[in-house]
Amino acid sequence: MNIVLLIAVGFIVGLFVISMGGGGAAIYLGVLTAVFHLAPDRAAATSLITALPSLVIGSFGYFRQGKINFKLGNQMLVAALPAVIVGSLISPYIPATVYQWIVGVILFLLGVQIFMQRNHGSKRDTARPSRLKASLYGILSGLMVGVAGLSGGGPILAGLLLMELDMFAAVGTSSYVLVGMTLVGALLHLSGGRVDWTAGIGLMIGAIGGALLAPFLLNKLSQNAHTQGYLKLFIAVLLMIMGVKTVF
Repeated sequence: MNIVLLIAVGFIVGLFVISMGGGGAAIYLGVLTAVFHLAPDRAAATSLITALPSLVIGSFGYFRQGKINFKLGNQMLVAALPAVIVGSLISPYIPATVYQWIVGVILFLLGVQIFMQRNHGSKRDTARPSRLKASLYGILSGLMVGVAGLSGGGPILAGLLLMELDMFAAVGTSSYVLVGMTLVGALLHLSGGRVDWTAGIGLMIGAIGGALLAPFLLNKLSQNAHTQGYLKLFIAVLLMIMGVKTVF
């Protein structure tokens, strides 16, 4: 029954988060700690390993549809990867409360920005890259991966939307960036924690199935301009909720 539950949860999370440009590591982390009672170090390593295959598959799907902005994505990766390494090194010295407040406030403010901006921009699937903005969002996301074992999708997706990529291109580019960060984060967390393969394989199988469907689902949803607006509104509200939940 546990395996069936893990596969079902993995499928739902994989379909949802890949459609929203995330990696799902935060959700997997919550499931593994709250439901399956894994220790934090094992849960962090397992969540990143679990998220990686579905991210690769989802990103390949977006690549085939031409919805990855490699110029912005690579700029974010260049800034994010060193931040992942730094975050993993300093994580033992950062008080959990301080980290939670910083990340929570940032996620909430990003959600507010997207909410205010949702009726403006999103008119094209390419954007004039802002190196400073892309680097800042990349650094923030990288720190989230390195410090806490999260996938860091929130700041990446929010940054791309605020730089006026359309919904489909923002999600595709976000998935591409998260592949690189999650790979590095998984390798780093493997050195400090053990992967629970019993839980991880079940979630991974389900997540891969969800990731295979996600690009096609988002393609259908994104064909309508009103639907794109609703998706952006949903992401804005989701980021604000995540910010509040991170703190409390």
